[in-house]
Amino acid sequence: MSVYNDKLTTSQAKEALKHFKIKSAKEIGINLKEGYNGDLTSREAGSIGGNMVKKMVEAYKQNLK
Repeated sequence: MSVYNDKLTTSQAKEALKHFKIKSAKEIGINLKEGYNGDLTSREAGSIGGNMVKKMVEAYKQNLK
């Protein structure tokens, strides 16, 4: 695999995670804006990350069945 393909894959993965984060935040009622979101509280940021992990675990369990 070439270096170009590795960068393209990494770029696509970053974009997918960004959309996943925005979707997870909306589901729990937190509005993220494009770019810097340093005004979030630690609780809000942790809730977003926790929701993302919860969804990833659920998806993994579904794939095991």
